[in-house]
Amino acid sequence: MKSLLFLVLISICWAEHTGNYTLEHDRIIHIQENGPRLLVEAEQTKVFSHRGGNITLPCKFYRDHTSAGSGTHKIRVKWTKLTSDYLKEVDVFVAMGLHQKSYGNYQGRVFLKKGSENDASLVITDITLEDYGRYKCEVIEGLEDDIAVVSLDLQGVVFPYFPRLGRYNLNFHEAQQACLDQDSVIASFDQLYEAWRSGLDWCNAGWLNDGSVQYPITKPREPCGGKNTVPGVRNYGFWDKDKSRYDVFCFTSNFNGRFYYLIHPTKLTYDEAVQACLKDGSQIAKVGQIFAAWKLLGYDRCDAGWLADGSVRYPISRPRRRCSPDEAAVRFVGFPDKKHKLYGVYCFRAYN
Repeated sequence: MKSLLFLVLISICWAEHTGNYTLEHDRIIHIQENGPRLLVEAEQTKVFSHRGGNITLPCKFYRDHTSAGSGTHKIRVKWTKLTSDYLKEVDVFVAMGLHQKSYGNYQGRVFLKKGSENDASLVITDITLEDYGRYKCEVIEGLEDDIAVVSLDLQGVVFPYFPRLGRYNLNFHEAQQACLDQDSVIASFDQLYEAWRSGLDWCNAGWLNDGSVQYPITKPREPCGGKNTVPGVRNYGFWDKDKSRYDVFCFTSNFNGRFYYLIHPTKLTYDEAVQACLKDGSQIAKVGQIFAAWKLLGYDRCDAGWLADGSVRYPISRPRRRCSPDEAAVRFVGFPDKKHKLYGVYCFRAYN
């Protein structure tokens, strides 16, 4: 009993005289007496741009010059892109003194702004669809380091997509490629959510870039989760990326070129449509390009035309009788027989 009392007294004295630690529910929390010597902050947590634009991701660092040894180490700035897999990061840019390096498809497109001696802001030029996402700014000085996270959002449009084979025919990898083939990338949940808030209603489930399968409903009804359910983005969860098959939601943004309906004296087969665009100095347009022209440029045309994937569509920005009377939309005619001379063609000419 005396031994037990002795151990209790020792524990109480140790707790009272150990000022740098707090005991709570068997957890030990280290408390810094003088606070952090290096602080990294972002003036904005989200910035907006579009494909082809330039943007600055803000990041500044502040040092405690009164601390012993402050200023004796070189500052190292590292930018990485966070992925949907939180255990992985993509290297973007690293700088220490005169030594600087950019990585992957960021090479030649990123550099530090250097507006002041404590400015670690990153400039990204000629933005691509793949640049969308969250970025981490990390500043390191000796043993001190701190981070800030900034999101890069893009102006654009989300659209559902399925191939000629029909609905629910794409595994995750095929879905990624299908979007790339249509001048777009597979959409994120945040992009789909914003599209739903803007009125996107689609009853078929599609892949998103985090490997989940979801779909947006603004008008609840029996075939789409039930008519008594609330509107929202319905989540099927995560599925096998190789074996499971769904549609896909793609995202695209501004393009550097001209999208147009080719005026032609006759209706065309698919092969004739491809050749007609080539003869006009262009390429047959892709699905992502017709959605971008419709959503971002207000393109409106009541003529059904071939697109590169063999589908036939037409964009309506001003609803009217015989041309999507109820809503502004890119109308989908289908995947008709490519030999039928029933349609015109939409072309795209890229600007150099």
